[in-house]
This record gives sequence, structure tokens and C-alpha cells, in this order.
Amino acid sequence: MMVFRKRGGGLERKMTPIGLVAFLVFLAVGSANAVPAVMGDWSHNSGHRNLIERRLENLKASLAAGPASSPGSSPKVSTEASNSRAYHVTSYGADATGSTDSTDAINKAISDAFKAPSDRILMAGIADLGGAEVRLDGGTYLISSPLTLPSSGGGNFRITGGSLLASDDFPTDRYLIELNSDSSSSSFLFEYVTLKDLLLDSNYRGGGIAVVNSIRTTIDNCYIVHFMSDGIKVQGGHETYIRNCFLGQHITSGDDPGERNFTGTGINLMGPDNAVTDTVIFSAATGIMVTGQANTISGVHCYNKATGFGGVGIHLKTPGLIQTRIINCYMDYTSIVSEDPVLLHISGCYFLADANVVLRSVKGVIKAVNIVDNIFSGQNGGVDIVQLDESAGKFTTVDQVIVQGNVAQRMVLKSTSAISSVEGNGTTTWTVDFSSMLLFPDRIGHVQYSFHADSSFPSHALRNTTGNQVTIVSDIPVSAKVHVAVDQNGG
Repeated sequence: MMVFRKRGGGLERKMTPIGLVAFLVFLAVGSANAVPAVMGDWSHNSGHRNLIERRLENLKASLAAGPASSPGSSPKVSTEASNSRAYHVTSYGADATGSTDSTDAINKAISDAFKAPSDRILMAGIADLGGAEVRLDGGTYLISSPLTLPSSGGGNFRITGGSLLASDDFPTDRYLIELNSDSSSSSFLFEYVTLKDLLLDSNYRGGGIAVVNSIRTTIDNCYIVHFMSDGIKVQGGHETYIRNCFLGQHITSGDDPGERNFTGTGINLMGPDNAVTDTVIFSAATGIMVTGQANTISGVHCYNKATGFGGVGIHLKTPGLIQTRIINCYMDYTSIVSEDPVLLHISGCYFLADANVVLRSVKGVIKAVNIVDNIFSGQNGGVDIVQLDESAGKFTTVDQVIVQGNVAQRMVLKSTSAISSVEGNGTTTWTVDFSSMLLFPDRIGHVQYSFHADSSFPSHALRNTTGNQVTIVSDIPVSAKVHVAVDQNGG
């Protein structure tokens, strides 16, 4: 019999299955004891007594067997007997307290997970592992060498839910987790691998995660710290998606007294077609290094080593073939640097404290560049929002460069288009100086102007555009106002 509180107060009694069984047994026994009084001498009613005893035995057997299965119901299968594809590392002897080395135990769990359950494949030669999952179960595990995926390859696999700590003798040239396909091979070994909900502490030894020549990899909600090389390295392959992650060589929230000494790179993209979204790099010399093509960076907050201390927020180091989109990012004291940019788009970003965009000439090529609709906030230091670095040589091949629609406070606006006016009284020459506004020195591609004279109708013409100055002359002295619009897009 169970007693519990009814809604609104009071008590209510509810009969449990055990109480019901006892009640039935009581009735049956009571009936047996009552037979002699009703039917006379018990010895003369042995047949009826035997019937009651058989009913009691049947009742006991029924209760022992449990409730009968309803038609169509499936029998229960124990967890141990199921074909689960979840591999708990503690079942392999991994120490979830981080006190002893768990490298071999976790690698054994990974190895077992890579035993394909069927002959299904993803890309040619890549076994479908059926969603196999290695679970760290919220523990912290000491690692003395990298966790590696088997060279047999596979896909549809994940590692989730725990922390990895590099030991004091962890190799300084390795990464805590390595997806290492042969980078010289044209084939891939790993596809659709997910690393999720992990904290990786490289203990100032090597790096965090290396994804080499793999495809469709996801790194999601990971916190990667104390790396000396890269927090995440992506080399070759394509379509590695890094999202909702936090990376820092040192755990800090800004104004770190050791910021000038930050080293390492938060994310190193050495392959094409990758995406970094909604991610924070809070300490490193370089936030994101890009040497691959056709990558997308969106919603990233870089407040790693300030540009004033020699740091770079995002460094696009693929001269002549950038093909990169940087959208809606927050460059917090850190600049974007792009070398010989071709096919580059930067928009919707916020640049704080003199952070800006630096276009660096390597071989003098800059083509198809869009830097539009960004916000810049400076410190009255006279810093250009977009700056040309021509220390290694001038930009000589310039085509379709659009820098416009940006706004700034306490910084110098630069653009590839500008509008201005000048008035003259009884003169034949009107000069408009655009040198402080235009991005490229001495390069005006197109000019439009209107000439508003007070009374006469002089002849007038464009005479000069050198030094980013536009000169209009008339054949007779006249009082007039000249409006001029210029651009450098194809100049």
C-alpha cells in the first residue's frame, strides 16, 4: 500500500501491484479456510480443497512469471547484449581523474570504434562507422602522446564530452588529437568526423587538434588552451567547420601583463573550403592564419596579441589567390593583414582601437577586393582604416578594388571613391585635392565633374589627375563652383 499527497493537500492511498497480490492471496486463503464451515467436515470435501490448492499454485506461478506481454510487444534486451556503438573510455581503464596516463586506454576505445559494423561506405574507401562515438563521460584524462585515428580510415564518428591534458613529457611537435591522413596522397582516409564538447589543455607543449587531408570534419564547442604551436591546424583536405570554439595560449580576458610575449596561432587554415564561425581567439600571436583558398570567417572575435604589440588578428598569407570572405567579425585591437589580395571580401566587421585592414604588396598584385560597410573606432592616432604596405614594392597590378561605405571615428577614412567641391572667383583654374581621401597614391581611374558658372558660358576641360589632384581649367576667367567625383576601381 502506498500513501502520497493529493494535489491541494490531504492524503490518498493507492494500492501497488504488490499490495494487490497480497490481497488476492488473502482472498484465496480465506476462501480455503472458510470451506469447512460452509460445507461441513473438510475430510468429506477433499475434491474442493484440491481445487483451491491448484488455484493457489497457479496464482503463485503466474506472479513469479511477471506480467504477460501484450500482443506485438518486443522482448526487453539488456544493454550488455545490445549492439551499442558508444565506447566509454573508462570501460577501457582510462583514469577520469587525470592522475595516471590514459593514452593507451583511449586509443584502444578509438580503435574498437573503427571496427566497421557493416560494409557501408561514405567516400570511396572510407568505411561508414555508423555513428560510433567515443565518450569521455565528463572526465579529465592525462595524455602522454597523441590520440590518433587508425590508418584504416573511417567516417561517421565522434569524440565527445570531456577534457584532455598533455603530460609534462608530451611531444612538443605533436597535437593532442590527430586526424593524420597522408598529406601527399590524393585520397582521403577520414570523412564526417566530429570533435565536440571537449576541453584540450596542451600544457605549453604541442598543439590542440590537427586535421590533415580529411574532409567534412566538425570541431564544435571546444575550449583549447596552453598550445605552443597551433590551437587547431587544418592541412589539406577540405570542408573542416570550426564553430562555437574558444582558443587561447594563455587563459585571460584581456589586458594581460604578458601579452607582448604571446606566441603561437589560434587557428591555422592550410587548406581550402573551410569555415570558422562564432569563435573567440583570446590569446596568441596570430588569431587565424590562412594559407588556403576559398575559406569563410564569420562572427569571430579576435583579441589575441594587439597589433600595437606585433600581433595579427587574421593573416591572409596566400599571395595572388586569397578567395576569402571575412564577415561580421570583431577585430579587438587586432588587424587584418592580406598579402597580394585577389578575390577578397571584408564586410560588416567592427574594428576597435586603431585595428584596421592592411593590404601588403608582395608581387604588386591586388584585384577583385571588396572592403565595404565596416565600422572603425580609433584612438586619434592618425591611423588609416585601410592601409597599403608597399615596403616590398608598389602595387602595380590594380583592378576592381572597392573600398567604400565604411564609417570611422578618430581614424582616417580611406576609400577608392570620393566626392568634393571647390569654388573660384574670377579664375581659370579649379583644383580639388583627393590625396587625403583616396587609398592608392597617384591613381585616379575615372572622373566626373560639373561646372556651375555664375553668368557666362566658358569652355572648360579636365587637365590633370596626377598626385590624386583633379584640375579643371576654363578658357576665360569666371566665378564658378566645380563638383568632382573620382574613383580608383580600375585605375
